[in-house]
Amino acid sequence: MPETRVAKFAIGDVVRHRLFPFRGVIFDVDPVFSNTEEWWQSIPPDLRPRKDQPFYHLLAENAQSSYVAYVSEQNLLPDSEAGPVNHPDIGKYFAGFRDGRYHWRAAPRM
Repeated sequence: MPETRVAKFAIGDVVRHRLFPFRGVIFDVDPVFSNTEEWWQSIPPDLRPRKDQPFYHLLAENAQSSYVAYVSEQNLLPDSEAGPVNHPDIGKYFAGFRDGRYHWRAAPRM
């Protein structure tokens, strides 16, 4: 039976990437890798994460743009800025930002 892992981060947490200059808010979590093999193979082998860990869907931002990112737990850190994320889709998922994290909207707006 596979080992059960508890995700380190939760929906609404603000995180940053360990290697690349972006941050974001978590809006979904996969308990293990759940993307395409092609996507995984496109990552350089020396940076390729393990598949047997939680992967997080982020409303992400960097200095140039906002986008959705899919990131392994090993590549995320709590965000030291602890401020709001300026992604245009925040309001679809979250009701507000309080105490350093986002609070889930009762029903996502589509």
